[in-house]
Amino acid sequence: MALAQQREIDAVLVTELSRWGCSTLDLLHTLGELKAWRVSVIAMSGLTFDLATPHGWMLATVFSGLAEFERELIRERVRSGMAAAKARGKRLGHQPGQRPKSDRLAPKVLALVAGGRSYRLVGREVGLSKNTVAGIVARARAGEERRGHPGPRHRGGAA
Repeated sequence: MALAQQREIDAVLVTELSRWGCSTLDLLHTLGELKAWRVSVIAMSGLTFDLATPHGWMLATVFSGLAEFERELIRERVRSGMAAAKARGKRLGHQPGQRPKSDRLAPKVLALVAGGRSYRLVGREVGLSKNTVAGIVARARAGEERRGHPGPRHRGGAA
């Protein structure tokens, strides 16, 4: 937009007009600025919108309205699909997965943390990130608290 404002370009190439704005009003506002700077819009589909002419402005307006309509239809379908899946008892969101490497290394990680090592040092030693080490400790604490005993506590330490 800065190049258009400085009049260093006379056309803007877009993949799709529908991808440019958040809404029809947003897109029309942007197109209005381009029109004031005498900059045309060319879509990669081959359409050229000469915003200085009534025909070009009308086409840009119609296409931006259709694009917003299409986005709303997709949003509605996604919401409908999610509601149907939820009604069928599907669990939505992140599904708990298997963590073979961290599950295999969990006993060693917990022993090192219980020994007073920092998460970062433990991670370096066993080949995991400090966040994965923190996740292993958090899962162990949650499991211990469910069973009624305290889990290993992180004692800090320098990296």
